[in-house]
Amino acid sequence: VQLQASGGGLVEAGGSLRLSCQVSGRTLNMYGMGWFRQAPGKEREFVATISGNGGSTYYADSVKGRFVISRDYAKSTVHLQMNSLKPEDTATYYCARAAVRSIATNRDNYAYWGQGTLVTVSS
Repeated sequence: VQLQASGGGLVEAGGSLRLSCQVSGRTLNMYGMGWFRQAPGKEREFVATISGNGGSTYYADSVKGRFVISRDYAKSTVHLQMNSLKPEDTATYYCARAAVRSIATNRDNYAYWGQGTLVTVSS
């Protein structure tokens, strides 16, 4: 299983970006997926997760109401739509595939990780 994240870049505060995570290999549709982020000097933190069947989602309080996670089964892709971006959203964003079918907020529940894509929000 390989994950390739893309869509990061430089954006002004208040702007939007859409991250994508292309998953190769088997069983994308069975397992939960998630996005995490890591700012310089900080630990990697949970951002959003979606269940294997797409019926459940969950967000960190810091992004709730601004970010939306979704999945495209036909393209084996998971997206993170980020709106109303703030400078504190600046980080490298990682997508990951969970080892469970449900939503998952703990890094220990994730078996595979992508390489990360950098998001920089200017003030």
